Amino acid sequence: MLSEYLLIGEVLRPQGIQGLVKVRPDTDEPERFRGLDTVYLKKQEAYAPVEVSEVSVRPDGIYLRLAGAQTRDDAEKQRGWFLYIDRAHARKLNENETFICDLIGCSVIDSQGSEIGKITDVLQQGGNDVYVIRTPRGEMLLPALQFVIPR
Repeated sequence: MLSEYLLIGEVLRPQGIQGLVKVRPDTDEPERFRGLDTVYLKKQEAYAPVEVSEVSVRPDGIYLRLAGAQTRDDAEKQRGWFLYIDRAHARKLNENETFICDLIGCSVIDSQGSEIGKITDVLQQGGNDVYVIRTPRGEMLLPALQFVIPR
């Protein structure tokens, strides 16, 4: 089952003394933060909405204010928070695109129809993604290239 919420960033630290925070974006499109007025925080198994304001997108990160933060001490309490959006506000995907979180747990099948294993992670460290697959024989790394994975 697909999660209703998608991770888009993590609060790294306070920025200045007026309650702003620096966010590390977990998205290919950091500019998408400019249009947000609400994000969600995961608390136990539920997601709680939090208002967003004063968004600034810079080369070194995203700076914004989350509701309830007026001072540096308020912002410090938000350090480590993971920010989510609901799927209704996620960017529209093009053909042959998928969200990484939707790949986790998918079965990998070879050309003869036998299951190789399940995707446990996706590494994004170079020119192409690499799927981490748990197999009965251990972990396997598979480049996410069309000539390697035709479909």
